Amino acid sequence: NAFGKVIKNLGRIDPVSGSTVVLTIDARLQRAAWEAFDGRAGAAVAMDPRDGSILAMVSLPSFDPNLFNSGIAREAWDKLQKDPLKPMSNKAIAGQYPPGSTYKLIVAAAALEEGVITPQTRITCNGSFELGNRTYRCWRKHGHGPVNLHRALVESCDVYFYTVGKMLGVDRIARYAKMFGLGEATGIELAHERKGLVPTRDWKLARMKEPWQLGETISISIGQGFNLVTPLQLAQAYSALANGGSLWRPHLVQRIELPEGALAKEYLPEKKGELPLSGQTIALLNRALWGVVNEPGGTGYAARMPQQDVCGKTGTSQVIGLPQDEKGRRLKKITAFHKDHALFVCYAPMKSPEI
Repeated sequence: NAFGKVIKNLGRIDPVSGSTVVLTIDARLQRAAWEAFDGRAGAAVAMDPRDGSILAMVSLPSFDPNLFNSGIAREAWDKLQKDPLKPMSNKAIAGQYPPGSTYKLIVAAAALEEGVITPQTRITCNGSFELGNRTYRCWRKHGHGPVNLHRALVESCDVYFYTVGKMLGVDRIARYAKMFGLGEATGIELAHERKGLVPTRDWKLARMKEPWQLGETISISIGQGFNLVTPLQLAQAYSALANGGSLWRPHLVQRIELPEGALAKEYLPEKKGELPLSGQTIALLNRALWGVVNEPGGTGYAARMPQQDVCGKTGTSQVIGLPQDEKGRRLKKITAFHKDHALFVCYAPMKSPEI
């Protein structure tokens, strides 16, 4: 009955051992990723760039699934539902965030392949970019001075990418973003994956009944504006660059074994396609991402590791926009839930990446 007391035995069915699902997860790496958050909210994905195997996936805060074993109490359910940090959402696959400066990799690839710039193209950053009566500021208040593409990526110069984005236009940027797997679900074997958003002129016209504005291109050039990605999509995109151009479908299931240990089904890696980038472009971008972490002035310099060639890209994902004064200072305070997100995408070792 409702109190757990046996009223009558209607028969017995002996339990049968089920099959074993073998995952690609590395248990030690999974634990290390979990513990690294130290209770903070966020998400992490570790992927093998050679075949798309997911080595670790963390989304915090989480919840105890045992709460649902015998029916969850209303109070516990309400607490989970009302938690602003959304513990029941897997942020790694369903959290959609502006990619911030991690998107500059895609803008750089598009600009090189489309012939808009060369590796030697220099643009002077004085700390701001003017478009009509609006000023778009670089994160470095006094600017970076004259920079080429390598230094623009290493130091994450916004003005460089404002300028290049304007030259490319939104639709060319979108085309390359989709080549990297953005704007569509990765196809991982998990429910409720979100596909993010790669904006275009047609998308805005259909969705908002408004024409695209040039200022919106400036914003998406540094990964802000309408852009949305999941952490898993970023891992997939950067893995493709790391391995030389192959886009692999992320996967968690390695094989299924029968109770006696025999193989029931094996899940082989699935290549989705190749990035249409020249070897020169891939090599140049790899070198720049190495510089982000290993060259003085690189925004990821704090992540360098002795005797390990780590490549990466930092990003700041703006949650809300606030009015600024003439010096670019925010005029209002914001709550903890509205603070910018921090992103970091990396791979190692540089010459033959394994993670």
